[in-house]
Amino acid sequence: MAPSRRVTTVELSVYDHTLPLVAGYLQAYATQDQLIAETFDFGICAHGVNADLSEIAAELLERRSDIYAFSCYLWNMGAMRMLLDRILENHPEAWCFLGGPQVMGHASDYIPAGSDRVVVCNGEGEKPFYEFLSAVASAEPDLARVSGVSYWSGDGIVTTSPNPRLSTLDDLPSPFAAGIFDGGEYTFAVLETNRGCPYGCGFCGWGAATNSKVFKFDEDRVRGDIRWIAENFVTSVLIADANWGLSPRDVELSKHIVRCREEYGFPISLVITAAKNQPRRVAEITELLVRGGLVTSQPISLQTVTPDALQLVGRKNIKEEAFTELRQTLDAKNISSFIELIWPLPGETLESFRAGIGRLCRLRAETLTVYPHLLLHNTDLYDRREALGLEVVRAPDEKAEADVIVATKWVSRAEYTAGTWFYYAMHFCHNARAAYYLTRYLDTRGLLAYEDFFTALAQFMEERDDEISTFAAESIASIDNFDMANMGKAAYLCLHSAREAADQLLRDYARTQPWWSDRGARAALDIDLAARPYIYDEPVRLPALKPQEVNWTQETATQLLIGLPAELASLAAELGLADRSTRYLRLTHPAAQKMPAPRMWGMEHNAGYCHVMIQRIRTLAPEWVAVPEPVRDHQVEATR
Repeated sequence: MAPSRRVTTVELSVYDHTLPLVAGYLQAYATQDQLIAETFDFGICAHGVNADLSEIAAELLERRSDIYAFSCYLWNMGAMRMLLDRILENHPEAWCFLGGPQVMGHASDYIPAGSDRVVVCNGEGEKPFYEFLSAVASAEPDLARVSGVSYWSGDGIVTTSPNPRLSTLDDLPSPFAAGIFDGGEYTFAVLETNRGCPYGCGFCGWGAATNSKVFKFDEDRVRGDIRWIAENFVTSVLIADANWGLSPRDVELSKHIVRCREEYGFPISLVITAAKNQPRRVAEITELLVRGGLVTSQPISLQTVTPDALQLVGRKNIKEEAFTELRQTLDAKNISSFIELIWPLPGETLESFRAGIGRLCRLRAETLTVYPHLLLHNTDLYDRREALGLEVVRAPDEKAEADVIVATKWVSRAEYTAGTWFYYAMHFCHNARAAYYLTRYLDTRGLLAYEDFFTALAQFMEERDDEISTFAAESIASIDNFDMANMGKAAYLCLHSAREAADQLLRDYARTQPWWSDRGARAALDIDLAARPYIYDEPVRLPALKPQEVNWTQETATQLLIGLPAELASLAAELGLADRSTRYLRLTHPAAQKMPAPRMWGMEHNAGYCHVMIQRIRTLAPEWVAVPEPVRDHQVEATR
């Protein structure tokens, strides 16, 4: 007998052509019941969140489904609201089942008053959705029998008893093995090998199960899911475990992913959230994945280095000695890494934020990625938002519901803005290497600390109207920095389209500073101008500005020769460019592992690529070789 009712699951993912894992889970779990399998015909409506919503709404209405199940997240909730409204208006007899971290526990915000056809799931979705389908399949649906949901009844919202988490995850069949995704063409997939997180960070609602026991899928089942992904040519994979590397078996699973890549050529890239308190195991995994061509950099999630802030958010970081050991291990293996931070967390002040950044720069952190603090539903900080003085501004993206924290009890709105300007200055100078050697020189010599350099530059940029400064000002004013791609846009400008503007900004700023009278500082800035990486495979060229202290000559399409004055021969060793004093240095800008410079597409289209590349800055930075004697004397003649 053909199914008599139709179910459509709706997923709007960050990326186009994403495998709809949630839809697969819901269908695989529910259809274990023969009655459900015979009663309902399951379909999936999956698109990128930036797809045309009017076309998606038309597709959903054309299906005339009895049930629509929406997977709701911060990044797609605005779009989901629009689709829900369209269905309620044009297909009022349909049921709408909302699940996901954005709606759970917040039924009153998402169920229209008096609407008895909208149900909100308040936790892990597979079992409640199955119970919901069972209830709807009966002649007289009784939602009171469905666990862990909220719905409108009578004069208000009714919430049923919580649904316990799935402790035996293999009660949930693999949708990969069940064939639910067969025949689809996917470029991005999310993979779970476990659920839960043993930590209780107040800003995070990982699976709405913070500070909870971790339950694992069977290892052989996970291996099968990975093989399906490889066999079906999925390009990129996000491992959605909260702490990859927490379990020893993650090493073996990483090896399995690499073997699948070797056998099938896929996946090509992998994204992980590394376990924060297993630095040696994570370093081993990262080396495996780097050598296997799957990742290019290791994330190190610190979020803050301020003790008061860590205590307030219930977090413990790896010890500074462990971080230093990890960085040295990665350095020895030539593996990039990047630090993840959040601004502003409760307990963090503008002063402590700046000092923490300076401290990490002194520890030779390669890239410092500072995320805006988004206030997430179902987190400890959300529950304490009033006590902590958290003020938010809704990000200007109608398809999302991103609330950006712009003030706390410790940070005023003006200080939040100053801290964000500070981050743009740091991103420009340190991450993008625009003043990497200059800041190292000044800090090491005691002439100006990292944090003071970035602060002064940020204040200088606020008064400028050049391309770099204007981009930062507009991003801060519009809260556009809530989007991670924004940092990619900044890198695109600094390392590609606005290199000359970046050069001029630095030189103009430097001329206003007391340390500009120091010859070593002027030489260090000259070196920065020549050494700033290229984010694309494009011709290397000498800076447009004339050097102040060094001599530079272009030797080949990728190599420059730097000549230092005899009085500054020790500078090369001081900056870590050579292991001894030398007057001559050859720098080679690498061309491998880069895209060709774009011809047609601009900053918006290339932001994602640039964001990834800036987090693997080691592979972009030039290589330095000391040259005892110049090959030809005329190559190092003064060009001033």
